[in-house]
Amino acid sequence: MNVDGLRATIGGLALVDHHVHGATITALDGALFEEGFTESPWPAPAGTTHLDSQLGFAVRRWCAPVLDLPAHVDAATYIARRQELGGYEVTARLLAASGIERFLIDTGCVADQTLGPAEMAHISGTAASEIVRLESVAEAVAASGVDAAGFADQFATTLDKRARHAAGLKSVIAYRYGLDFDPEPPSPAAVRQAAGHWLRGQEATPLRLTDPVLLRYVLWSGLSVAAERGLPLQFHVGYGDPDLTLHRCDPSLMTEFLRRVQDYRVPVMLLHCYPYHRSAGYLAQVFPHVYLDVGLALTYTGTRSVAILAESLELAPFGKLLFSSDAFGPAELHYLGAVLWRRAMTTVVGAWVSSGEWSIADAQRVVRMVGADNAKRVYRLAESE
Repeated sequence: MNVDGLRATIGGLALVDHHVHGATITALDGALFEEGFTESPWPAPAGTTHLDSQLGFAVRRWCAPVLDLPAHVDAATYIARRQELGGYEVTARLLAASGIERFLIDTGCVADQTLGPAEMAHISGTAASEIVRLESVAEAVAASGVDAAGFADQFATTLDKRARHAAGLKSVIAYRYGLDFDPEPPSPAAVRQAAGHWLRGQEATPLRLTDPVLLRYVLWSGLSVAAERGLPLQFHVGYGDPDLTLHRCDPSLMTEFLRRVQDYRVPVMLLHCYPYHRSAGYLAQVFPHVYLDVGLALTYTGTRSVAILAESLELAPFGKLLFSSDAFGPAELHYLGAVLWRRAMTTVVGAWVSSGEWSIADAQRVVRMVGADNAKRVYRLAESE
């Protein structure tokens, strides 16, 4: 069965990246460039680089032609060409080549010269909206000089203001504690006590929210704001840097919390999910308010992304899957998020069409749902334009 129509649909689809961070226009040298392609803060083993990976090979295969280089060019030549073009030109080329029409940007993780939503929209010529990170709002409130008695009210007021123009909210409780958190909202007295302890320690330690009581408070506050404003609530799940403990980032640990919040009718977006994407697919099937993506997993697994995407399509309803890149920093990650998703989807769904298991019409409809339409519906993007 001919799948050219499906290939054309996937190749030409304008994607909505529902979870991403800002790109950088910094002219990255060799060491800084390599740091952008690993979740590890430590150097690669002697005699190797962080580009000796599925992700590194994907950069040289797929990004090199966008910079007018042959596929599989050596890393030194690639980096030299990147510096020759300059950070702005490289970023503009790769974002344009991604075919992403809208970025929903988590602004809670920033670095030098990381672009915000307005700058991302300008350089890419597309639309961009903000996803507000709950823990970052709490840390900003703490840094303002608030006392323990006023922390809860000031956080609620600040979050409400930040959420007015946001596309969604996000929690990184997986990083700061784990997804095995107590599903009960904390009492006001417990919040005041925890806030007092946290705020007293700010002179000795950085403003980083790790207290489990306050993490639960900001999460439940975020849930209330999301319900009031009709916003999705994102959760980091699974793979990430060494700040997290991986086995505590399994989304099945959130099952009781998901039961308790179902009546709020807030879409819960499980991000990345690897290696727990099958657990996430189960949760998306059994709960009406749960959705997932496998964005970061596709980028980091390179040519093996085909297997990850196929597994994500096993159990989850197709209206519950979304495209994302979770790219941060080098625009190669934004581009690869899109190109590897397109290639994996073409391979996986194309095989089902060729075997007669799926019709081309059904395949095209699912591709559009996952690549853009689900995000537009859940984030109410048409209503915000």
